[in-house]
Amino acid sequence: MLRRTNTLAMAAVLAASLAGCAGSSIRNPSAGAQGLEIVNSDALPTPTLADLSAAERPYRVGPFDVLNIDVFGSPELSQKEIQIDASGRITFPLIGTIEAAGMTPGEVSEAMQDRLRGRFIRNPQVTVNLKEIVSQTVTIGGEVKKAGVYPIVGRMTLLTALSSAEGWTEFSKKGSVVVLRTVADKQYAALYDVRAIESGRYPDPEIYSNDIVMVGDSQGRRLFKDFLSLTPLLAPVVYIFGQSN
Repeated sequence: MLRRTNTLAMAAVLAASLAGCAGSSIRNPSAGAQGLEIVNSDALPTPTLADLSAAERPYRVGPFDVLNIDVFGSPELSQKEIQIDASGRITFPLIGTIEAAGMTPGEVSEAMQDRLRGRFIRNPQVTVNLKEIVSQTVTIGGEVKKAGVYPIVGRMTLLTALSSAEGWTEFSKKGSVVVLRTVADKQYAALYDVRAIESGRYPDPEIYSNDIVMVGDSQGRRLFKDFLSLTPLLAPVVYIFGQSN
């Protein structure tokens, strides 16, 4: 929790201070936010395997998610609420333990049917549905109407993430939206001008589990006015700011 709190605090600062690095000071990012290094990329690195980046990516369960499980024709095995444990496993009567983390609900169902088939039930039909999503979330903060932690189901983009938080406040700065992501123990920050996304000047970036989205505000711009430039963002700017602990 301490690490996440520190990252949120850093995100709040970056949402204000990185905007200056994207303008006239882009060749010397340390002039805006000390210790930052510009990455030669216009997009954050992807934290997941390539097959998970498909447009209609299915939800894959993770630790502490809650599943509703029904076995057709077996009342004693139906209407079960099972929470995935911290190691990604579930335990079910007759079946024992299944490594569920990383599976879709349909794949969990198939694994359970394989365990039951023949030994206990001739032709088992198992239905697995998500009841509560805990493992795959994005944190949205700063100047949005409803800051908080939101589940990611399927494909989420920056605009849909901001919509989940019910959009902008009167102090929001659409030109100072920061996405923070940790990949391979490195922390990255990307500065976006959402107005350019809305107008189609560059694509709406995908948001992944554990990302942090921070929306800058007018107060932040005043606090960091020495770092800011009036030059608009023509493309996203990606920074790396050290190793995670």
